[in-house]
Amino acid sequence: MGLSQRFRLVAPLALLGATGVVLAGCGAPGAPGGGDTGGGDTDAAGGTVTVYGTIVDDEARLMEESWADWAEENDITIKYEGSQEFEAQIGTRAQGGNPPDVAIFPQPGLFAEFAKRDYLKPAPEGVESNANEYWSQDWVDYGTVDGTFYGAPLMANVKGWIWYQPSQFDEWGVTPPETWDDLLALTATIQEKTGNPPWCAGFESGDATGWPGTDWIEDFVIRDAGPDVYDQWVANEVPFTDPAIKAAFDEAGKILLNPDYVNAGFGDVRSINSTAFGDVATKLASGECALTHQASFLTGFFPEGTSFAEDGDVWAFMMPGKTAGELNVTGGGEIVGAFSDDAATQAFLEYLSSPEWANSRVKLGGVTSANKGLDPSNAQSPILEESIKILQDENTTFRFDGSDLMPGAVGAGTFWKGMVAWINGTSVDEVLKQIEAGWPQD
Repeated sequence: MGLSQRFRLVAPLALLGATGVVLAGCGAPGAPGGGDTGGGDTDAAGGTVTVYGTIVDDEARLMEESWADWAEENDITIKYEGSQEFEAQIGTRAQGGNPPDVAIFPQPGLFAEFAKRDYLKPAPEGVESNANEYWSQDWVDYGTVDGTFYGAPLMANVKGWIWYQPSQFDEWGVTPPETWDDLLALTATIQEKTGNPPWCAGFESGDATGWPGTDWIEDFVIRDAGPDVYDQWVANEVPFTDPAIKAAFDEAGKILLNPDYVNAGFGDVRSINSTAFGDVATKLASGECALTHQASFLTGFFPEGTSFAEDGDVWAFMMPGKTAGELNVTGGGEIVGAFSDDAATQAFLEYLSSPEWANSRVKLGGVTSANKGLDPSNAQSPILEESIKILQDENTTFRFDGSDLMPGAVGAGTFWKGMVAWINGTSVDEVLKQIEAGWPQD
């Protein structure tokens, strides 16, 4: 689940339950074949556009800076409001007849539900054209509901990074693995050489405790069972009790439930649930922990001055699958939807879907995008640059964070709680039954 690029929301999907996204065929329906729509300049300059989203504090300031020049050039006033109560409040505002012109949705399922209820306007032609030219089919599908294209993506992040210290790897004579079996062998080697658990993990996140564990499971489902099973799983066509999902838990358990392998610097296996998800960065930086699994935003939790590079203080490799070289990855991001179709709003939407905006925002630091027109060298850290390359790679199969695509009762409910119970010793079969029981009944 993504809140901008760094944190996660804990608010429930209150008024509108998140359902599965209806995927499209090829490109945004009805879109022209990638015309030169550029940065969304419009002859209909002038006006005010209100924008509502989850992005707050410094990241909100940077986002406003990213479109400031364009807004001035087009004589458009953009009023942004960020809130960590977005999921609850956007439903209230829409049902009360007081929605913003534009909403930045962190969950495709919630976006789809608003489209299904006819709150959102279909995307203008310029946005469709940008989507087909600059975004992969996976991303276009997330903005498509019942055959109609409603909105383009904004930012994106890549999950599944394994963080380590290059100097320690040099000391131990080991290298980043190419397959999951290689990673298990690497883990065993480090444990033998040090006599300590190689891994640290933290699932604690207040009311959202358990979410980092869901990321582990999602990684195994898409890498081992494949994207088709992943899609069926998030739609509950493949239930949690299916052997493919149990296999994902079993593979993750080879590390997370092994007292010889976790929880370095914190305690035993059960300490995973009481360890704050960002605290693992400090232990890895100090050398107490050799390996940890977390998204690219973990860079923000390392001590100030930490260098990120293959020969730096800290680096990361993508969690490998069964076969070397496969690029089946998960991540998060936002989808932009509009409640208004006036000229100023349409021009702004077109700009947000363009390479011009993506490059403007990424240059300011801290975020990435899957826009193919983005220059990776504009990223403000090497790990973000690597994330952009993965997102832009034609061989990458991308899927949105599974818990974000499931109904809130599951994705932000029984799934999170199930991860905690599993770490605490509840059997995998019982945990899977408990998670599956959270699915809303038709």
